[in-house]
Amino acid sequence: MTLLWLAAAACAVAYWAQVLSPPDVLRSLVKTLSVALLALIAAVMWQGALALALAFCAVGDALLSRPGERAFALGIAAFAAGHLAYVSLFLTQPGADLNRLLNAPQAFAVIGLLALGATLALRILPATGALRIPVALYIPIILSMSLAALSLSPSPATGLILLGAALFLLSDSLLAVETFLLKDGMPLARALARIVWPSYWAAQALFLAGFTGIPAA
Repeated sequence: MTLLWLAAAACAVAYWAQVLSPPDVLRSLVKTLSVALLALIAAVMWQGALALALAFCAVGDALLSRPGERAFALGIAAFAAGHLAYVSLFLTQPGADLNRLLNAPQAFAVIGLLALGATLALRILPATGALRIPVALYIPIILSMSLAALSLSPSPATGLILLGAALFLLSDSLLAVETFLLKDGMPLARALARIVWPSYWAAQALFLAGFTGIPAA
């Protein structure tokens, strides 16, 4: 299992080194494998629901690595399916309780998430053009994943999952800013691209570690 973890991490690092490069087949393959291997680990460890969520995200990675609005829209759909799979996974965990969202500190996080969602909708949607509908649908779905994570009962594993949800949300928010509000080649766009990938992959790795344990050296 450790070898699979190392292979996934190696692919993630290899893609990070190419994140600003033009799209090509090898770049897409490395990006896809970095999460597909995590899905394989989950499947081997009999974590079927987690494997499904990771697999959807791996498909999304493959699609988003290709040029064109159609590939981007399909990628959004794949990631939306992945987030919904995570929502189902989180809410079906023993001890998960949505009533936690009504009490501190989760209630403060809920307010922050709703504010972030409203801000993204107001700032991003006017710039999305033909992708407005899929992006508009995606925003509440990613927020629902974070809200579902907040319902989990406290534990060290939950801490990993909550950190993963926060990093996933950060990654998606920065990607939206980079894609729709900044021009290609801008220094800030290039800087955000460098942050988006590691925060995203770390989120997926934290989800896997939260449900299966951190791999032994």
